[in-house]
Amino acid sequence: MHHEAPLYEFLGLTFNLANVLMITITSVIVFIIAVAATRNLSMKPTGMQNFLEWVVDFVKGIIKSNMDWKTGGRFHLLGMTLIMYIFVANMLGLPFSIVIDGKLWWKSPTADPVITLTLAIMVVALSHYYGIKLRGFQEYAKGFVSPMLILFPLKIIEEFANTLTLGLRLYGNIYAGEILLALLAGGLATGVGGTIAAIIPTIAWQAFSIFVGAIQAFIFTMLTMVYMAHKVSHDH
Repeated sequence: MHHEAPLYEFLGLTFNLANVLMITITSVIVFIIAVAATRNLSMKPTGMQNFLEWVVDFVKGIIKSNMDWKTGGRFHLLGMTLIMYIFVANMLGLPFSIVIDGKLWWKSPTADPVITLTLAIMVVALSHYYGIKLRGFQEYAKGFVSPMLILFPLKIIEEFANTLTLGLRLYGNIYAGEILLALLAGGLATGVGGTIAAIIPTIAWQAFSIFVGAIQAFIFTMLTMVYMAHKVSHDH
């Protein structure tokens, strides 16, 4: 069940080549989807264009549920990128995994806490950046001591907690799903009886994992906009 990661050291840094490979593949797939959906735009959208316009409206609804569009419109592209990237990343490890010489090369990149925590840190860092940019440093800083100065330590803890929970929630759900799929796949390889017993649960869990992957992409994007709203909106 446990496979080592293909590691490579360069300039004193250690790189997980499987992560590099999978985040690159995810990026390419999302790029291809975006290009394919916008190559031949028409007034009556069909096919891929219709799908992309649905994503546009869906993410717009997420943003408008958290802040006014005048403020939140600037995060529209961020939200679309996150929801599409995370969904595709969640799906990559579902059909199969590739192990070469005991090293796991093909998996969902979001099944690695390094990837999910990096995404979470990026989101939280962006929320602080835009909080300062749109509200000014003085008003932004007041949010850490409002309504009482004694809350400052709790606000700092909250920022770290938000980052950890945002990243680890995504990682935990995707990693657990892949572990169970690996267990079920092991059952498929134990002979005719094991195959018959495991095939239906495997198909059912594959379908459920697609649902979980979509929900986790939605939750990550929704919480991103919640954190943004808390930092940039004057009424939070």
